[in-house]
Amino acid sequence: MANVDRPNGLHPMRYLSGAPYNGAANMYLFAAAEGTATFVGDLVKLAGSAGAAGDIVNGIDVEGIPTISQGTAGTTSVGVVVGLLPDFSNLATVHRAASTLRVALVADDPNLVFEVQEVSGGTALTNVAVGLNADVVVGAGSTTTGSSGMELDNSTEDTTSTLNCKIIGLVKRVDNNIGEHAKWMVTVNNHHYGVGVLGV
Repeated sequence: MANVDRPNGLHPMRYLSGAPYNGAANMYLFAAAEGTATFVGDLVKLAGSAGAAGDIVNGIDVEGIPTISQGTAGTTSVGVVVGLLPDFSNLATVHRAASTLRVALVADDPNLVFEVQEVSGGTALTNVAVGLNADVVVGAGSTTTGSSGMELDNSTEDTTSTLNCKIIGLVKRVDNNIGEHAKWMVTVNNHHYGVGVLGV
């Protein structure tokens, strides 16, 4: 049976130890100057600053909270957006709109394992891709659901250390097989909090 084409970014499954993911996340800040819309399931990177003294965003004191922006292919990432705190001026906005202040919840533990769909087209990943690294493709997120459009790029698998993800294995479900649109288990390969990673 063909795999369903349903990209929605990266979503935490468990830790490398086998322990289940329990929803843990930390607060990060999208600054108003950040001009890229961002969605739940997007990889994000540190933007090199933090909230200033006295800064309040939607009722949250963001002083000292690190700023972030959407990750792209090859960037050193700090984690994946798993939620957004409410924008009380526009409760209908389920994603972080471009150029708006927003507090995000980010799953930022470097030992997390995520599920991500392989991109459409190209040469589908095979069993020999397990253990290799690969980049993400930044697809259009949904302003209706708030979900990311990021997928795993099946043209980049290699041993290169700067690729976004490390492929851990195939997600084992009856509706998922190796081939186009397969869902893979990955870790964030070039994680900002990983051993030996330089600062921003």
